[in-house]
Amino acid sequence: MEIYISALVLGLMGSFHCVGMCGPIAISLPLKGNNYGQKILGGSLYNLGRTFTYGIMGGFFGLIGQGFQMIGFQKWISIIMGALMVLSIITPAIFRKANIGNNDFLTGPLRKAIGRLFTNRSYGGLFVIGLLNGLLPCGLVYLAIAGAIGTGNAISGVLYMLLFGLGTLPMLLAINLAGNIVSLSFRNKINKVIPYLVVVIGLIFILRGLSLGIPFLSPPDKKLTPEIHMTVPSGEKLSMDLVKGSCCDKEPGSVDKEGIDADRE
Repeated sequence: MEIYISALVLGLMGSFHCVGMCGPIAISLPLKGNNYGQKILGGSLYNLGRTFTYGIMGGFFGLIGQGFQMIGFQKWISIIMGALMVLSIITPAIFRKANIGNNDFLTGPLRKAIGRLFTNRSYGGLFVIGLLNGLLPCGLVYLAIAGAIGTGNAISGVLYMLLFGLGTLPMLLAINLAGNIVSLSFRNKINKVIPYLVVVIGLIFILRGLSLGIPFLSPPDKKLTPEIHMTVPSGEKLSMDLVKGSCCDKEPGSVDKEGIDADRE
């Protein structure tokens, strides 16, 4: 449960960072209608489109994590993803070199498609803009994807990314409706908190993989050996007398005379 809460908090806090990255798109959206209700509907469809894309990505990357789980690497993938989150904050220079955000070959057609949709003032167009916008490179989304892989399950990955997307919705919807309502100084203060939050989430994934037996935070490994349950009649205590005479207590090759006589009758 703490994993899913961390996804929601990451989205909520990270949305202040999104104001600077996605704010220009959010402010200039071609919202349909003039009254507030229509604008809220249009802005919500745009943000739900982003969230829908995040959910699909979560399912895909969660499936990758599930593949690692099937070959027995679940603990390690959770530790590795958590470590990557921590390292992305401690040594950001390493990750900047791998940034694909400046690759026009990958993002250029996507941005052009979004630009063409800005001429279409319709609810469907707003939803598609959100779908495509969810594919644009974003460091915060990469961190959420690492979390989806760390869940080790396709469904859990979907849920993780959906919660992350829903966490970003309130702030970006407010930007859609009221423009840049958050001052630069306040955003800078929030942005200083985000790295600490990412480190905390990374440590949660590491602890989860270590299986230290800490309730909720680092649960122990599940037992692989089956447990044998014996049913005892109500009011009776388990004793050796109840065990004796059972099929398991007979000598190999012995014959149950009572059973044979019962069959003959």
